[in-house]
Amino acid sequence: MKAVAARNGRIIITELGEPEPASGHVLLRTEYSAVSPGTELAMTARSGDQPVVLGYSAVGIVERVGPGVHGIGPGDRLACYGAPYVRHAERLAVPVNLTAKVPEHVDPREAAFAGLGAIAIHALRTAEPQFGESVVVVGLGILGNLIAQIANAAALRTAGIDVRAERAGSLRERGVRHVYTDPADLARDLPAITGGAGADAVLLCAGGPGEALINQAMEWLRDRGKIVIVGDLSMSFSRAAMFDKEVRVLISRAGGPGRYDAVYEKENKDYPIGYVRWTEGRNVAEFVRLLAEGRIAVAPLITHEVPLERAEEAYAACAQGAPGAIGALLRYSPGS
Repeated sequence: MKAVAARNGRIIITELGEPEPASGHVLLRTEYSAVSPGTELAMTARSGDQPVVLGYSAVGIVERVGPGVHGIGPGDRLACYGAPYVRHAERLAVPVNLTAKVPEHVDPREAAFAGLGAIAIHALRTAEPQFGESVVVVGLGILGNLIAQIANAAALRTAGIDVRAERAGSLRERGVRHVYTDPADLARDLPAITGGAGADAVLLCAGGPGEALINQAMEWLRDRGKIVIVGDLSMSFSRAAMFDKEVRVLISRAGGPGRYDAVYEKENKDYPIGYVRWTEGRNVAEFVRLLAEGRIAVAPLITHEVPLERAEEAYAACAQGAPGAIGALLRYSPGS
């Protein structure tokens, strides 16, 4: 079967053996998979002679189920998340814990972003916002846009900022009122947005050198507010600014509890809900619920959609910062 990989800094199409569904796993025929620009471009840049298969967010149709799988059968559409089980490949063998059923009325193209959606939801959970609190989202690519939409849907006081006007405009079109391209404008309006206290949390979805951005985010925070690092950002910042407000700087790791735990993922053993309310799998399901209820929209963010065989075009658009580039999607042949 065909899959997308990185080798020596370039995107290639490689051939892999078809997977078999183990106990607690399902075999999917992939319909769409979503590109995660930050993670996958970084992996591509670091790649060497050995191909590295890319991707972690997709949607597909169940073809077969492994032993011990109940309530899911051939023909069901599932959103799924989490490498190495989920990737840009024609067939996927995925633990049930990393999937969620997709209702018939939900666009599978939107459901393919379930992995990014789970990461967005976990980032907000890391900030632990309470009803009526305020969040500022910095960097409005696909991940930042989703975080801001979800925060807005949860009735949080939400502001977003991105230096690219087209990205700011895209979020504004999703119904978020306070969207900016200039930090000075955000700083001017923040007292009115937050009731004069400053933001309860700032979520940083940008990448690269972080010192100036983190220090600026501290200025926007209330006393004892939180900064959540979501993007691949370096962690230098002013101790004096941190001390002045007793700021908490946190890292949001992937899509939630269960990620990187072989017992939860490979062995498909769920955590008791009474002890772990939100796992990565439950976050995937919550993202699908938000789509199903029309509380968020992903389709307007899909700026590039190409067949699997032309995957390099999607990565090139993301890498080169093509005008308006936000969400990139790979499409798979129904007969593959």
